[in-house]
Amino acid sequence: MTRPTQLTADQILPLLDDWFEVEFTFRNTAVLAAALAQMSAGEQAFVLDWTRRIASTHVEIAFQFVEQSTRALSLMDEHMIEAWVLHAMDIYDRSGLYPGLKVIREIDLFVRQGRERASGCVFEEEVGVLLPFVQGLSGRKLKVEQGDYTYTDSEAIFLPAVMAHLPDKQDNFKLYKAAVAHLWAQARFGTFRIDLEQYIAAHPTPKLALRCFHALESVRLDACIARELPGLYREMGELRKKLGDADVPEDWSTVTAELTRQEASAADSLRLVGKVIGSRLPALSCYQGRLKLADVAAVLENRLQREQAQLRVALKLIEDELNEGREDEDAPPGKFEVDKKPDMSVPEGFQIELMLDGKSIPIPDDVKGTMTSILQDLGDVPDEYLVPAGAGEYELKDYEEKRLDPEDVWGGTYHEEGAFIYQEWDFRRKHYRKNWCVVRELPVKPSHDGFAGRVVTKYRRLLGSLRKTFEAMRDEDRLLKRQVYGDGVDIDAFVEAWADAHVGLEMSDRLFTRMHRDERNIAVMFMVDMSGSTKGWVNEAEREALVLMAESLETLGDRYAIYGFTGSSRKRCEIYRIKTFDESYDDEVKARISGIEAGDYTRMGAAIRHLSQLLREVEARTKLLITLSDGKPEDYPDQYRGEYGVEDTRQALYEAHRDGIHAFCITIDEEGQDYLPHMYGAANYAVVKDVEKLPLKVSDIYKRITS
Repeated sequence: MTRPTQLTADQILPLLDDWFEVEFTFRNTAVLAAALAQMSAGEQAFVLDWTRRIASTHVEIAFQFVEQSTRALSLMDEHMIEAWVLHAMDIYDRSGLYPGLKVIREIDLFVRQGRERASGCVFEEEVGVLLPFVQGLSGRKLKVEQGDYTYTDSEAIFLPAVMAHLPDKQDNFKLYKAAVAHLWAQARFGTFRIDLEQYIAAHPTPKLALRCFHALESVRLDACIARELPGLYREMGELRKKLGDADVPEDWSTVTAELTRQEASAADSLRLVGKVIGSRLPALSCYQGRLKLADVAAVLENRLQREQAQLRVALKLIEDELNEGREDEDAPPGKFEVDKKPDMSVPEGFQIELMLDGKSIPIPDDVKGTMTSILQDLGDVPDEYLVPAGAGEYELKDYEEKRLDPEDVWGGTYHEEGAFIYQEWDFRRKHYRKNWCVVRELPVKPSHDGFAGRVVTKYRRLLGSLRKTFEAMRDEDRLLKRQVYGDGVDIDAFVEAWADAHVGLEMSDRLFTRMHRDERNIAVMFMVDMSGSTKGWVNEAEREALVLMAESLETLGDRYAIYGFTGSSRKRCEIYRIKTFDESYDDEVKARISGIEAGDYTRMGAAIRHLSQLLREVEARTKLLITLSDGKPEDYPDQYRGEYGVEDTRQALYEAHRDGIHAFCITIDEEGQDYLPHMYGAANYAVVKDVEKLPLKVSDIYKRITS
């Protein structure tokens, strides 16, 4: 490894002048060059390398970085400085120049937060564990989301981005878990079953009253957790000691003793507020979070309306099903009731059974879930909830979460709601741009014009040949080498074994070959370029090739999917569903192939990352991603042109390869040999000129990978 050379100020000055575009910006780089000249050769190389990389993103951020570099080296090691500048560039990407510069200028704040992160837990890294944990608990399935602080709205638990109250990382993870358990307990054991908002609003000292209720209710919830999750409760007690929260007023246990009874409710906690107000209260632990009553009230109101409608509509369906075929159609409808069976193992103290005319009836799982949620909120299922809905009384879709119209997802200003967000490789920065590309799946408008039938007729002879080729692959055997037993001798293995024996090494016993027929376990994803440059004969060729390949693949029985891609800018990357893995090759899919139209530009990296993600979710031993394209990656109006687009696509393909996905490209771009070997590898692309060769190339690829 070559050691860096110590540079003088005169040698550094022209580098800075070039990167900072001094000819146009008139920045004074002489002082910076003099400061850099005082650094060691290694420090100079590190700072200059990052200055060049940052300047490719924004010159002003790079300039300020150099100004801060001497101080940064005194406060942080190189790894931490790297995290600092990457954080600044991420903020610049997401929020603009001023917030990015603020990160560079507030170096002390980053250092402090960095130390917290070193021992703390990060939400993004732990949510994958916390979500199944809370959803494994009883009651309503809660979501876990990142928030500014710890609280719940009774449907989602919000946690801070970093939990760093304790010096040990494992303890901070336990704090996350304790917070999840405590907020789950609020929703599960009826904290919001009382009209707390009205009580607090009417109280002369509302903040103090809320504080008292929170302290009392935490005693009750801790007792509930101790009964339900005794191991976790012990962990929470240890955390309180470490946090210094275990110190409670002398008579606190006596005052709150009744709240530890199993039958105690939130109403009991509220009743005791008057007793403890004005007294010294125990400190609230950080895992208890805040009570946001307005948020809970808004969510609760919507949920009660929705679940009443869902239950009444479900009862109507049950009633219709039971009445079907009855002879006395004019008989009055039966009456639904709930029968309560005592059961102290559940928080309500009873199990419910749905009755119709005094007879127990089985409850479908979805209805049982709705009734459990109603019980959780109200403590009972009110009589008005048990009246079957009248004809046309409810439109359940009115209570469903509002979804965007797929035909209007890009309408007006750009938005990212409901879209997939992917990173992108910036080769000049030598790092990813986080959350950079907005990808949305859209349907293709089908065209029922008999296109597929005409293609089959037009290429009847070619199709027959293709089918024979694919059928042969289905039936062919695979030669296994280096076997312990077999029908033939493996010459390569034999020569190696002989050489080993000649030098005194032990010979391998794997010297044979044998034929083996594997069960096919393949998933193929076709990624079709729908950019504007495909308009005309290229679009026609792609559609014809897809029909021929689909017809051929049907003979193999392998799973395959077809998606198109186009878009315009990183905020508008569009993926078009033509055929998913679960769909059959039917008339609708044929009409979608016919409906493929040319769009805008070719941002390939985002499309590869999204379709690779879909492939990862498929259980298959062999996974192929085959791209049909007519040119190199290119997008406007941003920088996704030339080397930038090629390098990002290459990186996306590397990510796919790392996950075991074989990627190939078939292109009609005769200049593709200039860039395709760099992106796909020398053997993983093909340049063809006419449609007849497209499916033949696919069969070649297939044979190479699967046989």
